[in-house]
Amino acid sequence: MREATATARDNDLVRASLTDPECFAALFDRHAPHLHAYIARRLGPDVADDVVSDTFLDAFRRRHVYNPDHTDARPWLYGIASNLIGKHRRRERARYHAYARNGPDETIAALVEEGVTTLAVNRPLLRALAALKQGDRDALLLVAWAQFTYGEVALALSIPVGTVRSRLNRARTKMKTALEAADA
Repeated sequence: MREATATARDNDLVRASLTDPECFAALFDRHAPHLHAYIARRLGPDVADDVVSDTFLDAFRRRHVYNPDHTDARPWLYGIASNLIGKHRRRERARYHAYARNGPDETIAALVEEGVTTLAVNRPLLRALAALKQGDRDALLLVAWAQFTYGEVALALSIPVGTVRSRLNRARTKMKTALEAADA
């Protein structure tokens, strides 16, 4: 069975997992390492394991609504991950606002200091990314870091390809302007 799942298309694995849940493990084996790398670049390695787990748990729970016409599950999985990344970012911002009001404990202070040191190296790039609208940032990073095609980004984010083009054009223009201003 393991050999058959290793060569099966993603849509066939999802379909088979409806009656044999063990088949879904092959999707995890196939896509989790790349998804983990993408999420770690977005959120950091500390939370990537949790977000990958949540992504596959959500996908497993919703596998009955997967469109079997899509042979590659990557856009579906990255779309779920993008939603979770957005939720994580909102919680993270709220946590930092709370720390600013109440003062962080020593553990949090050490983590923040470590993060600030790391971020200082790429501050102009990070500022430019942070200034993008979330949809523009998601589209840009799916192309840049996950090497998705425009069509795959459209599937992942549940938007038309034309919207992907618009978001990427807008993101690239804003990134270029911000980075040029930082160099000046």
